[in-house]
Amino acid sequence: MAFVIALAGKGGTGKTTVAGLTIRYIIEKKKKPLLAVDADSNSSLNEVLGVDVHTTIGKLREESLDEIRRSTERLGGMSTEELFDYQIQQSIIESKGFDLIVMGRPEGAGCYCAANNIIRKYVDKLSFTYPYVVIDNEAGMEHLSRRTTHKIDLLFIVSDPTTRGIQTAGRINELIDELRLEIDRRLVIINRISGQEGEELKSLAEQKGLYVAGLIPQDSTLFNYDLQGKPIFQLPGESPAVIALFSILDSLDIT
Repeated sequence: MAFVIALAGKGGTGKTTVAGLTIRYIIEKKKKPLLAVDADSNSSLNEVLGVDVHTTIGKLREESLDEIRRSTERLGGMSTEELFDYQIQQSIIESKGFDLIVMGRPEGAGCYCAANNIIRKYVDKLSFTYPYVVIDNEAGMEHLSRRTTHKIDLLFIVSDPTTRGIQTAGRINELIDELRLEIDRRLVIINRISGQEGEELKSLAEQKGLYVAGLIPQDSTLFNYDLQGKPIFQLPGESPAVIALFSILDSLDIT
């Protein structure tokens, strides 16, 4: 069974960047393959990782439904579930050291619930074939109430260097308790620290019963990569953000 790491937090905290660098850490330090899951309807993990997306779960679901409506004969004797299983396998994006599946947006007026249920089912199924799974969730807390995030070994709640970010982290922590989600460890990472505010925010987080795993400094190299549309995954090893996150992950038991 895979060691599952998931990320949560309000929008704009940089959690997708943290997800991408966590993936890089596992590839470089643990030297084991992993499954990356972009469970955000506004898919962008592939851009951080520098890979192209040829299809998404949301799009596949709509195509499968259309195919079933048109003719059962075209399924070639396959059941609906068998067809979808096959399509999911075909949708996996393979890259060096990791595979990626992307939820994406449902076509038309479809609800995200179905795509979320599919993601959950196939993450559970595929997690038996990878040593690690890293899940980048959408911003906010709705994915928790929909239980997209469950059976997690380690949840990183990413905050920006603001009181509001810490307050959101606190609400996410409370919601996990209310929903009784299966999450072994929950740790806060405060991102984009530019001065002395880190210790003050860390103290505020601890007052709310949160454990802060570490701080990631503002990084001009990362900013420039983002500005130029270059994959964050390819940041130089001496980048302050890379050094800080790798140090945080070194301090944790993620084997």
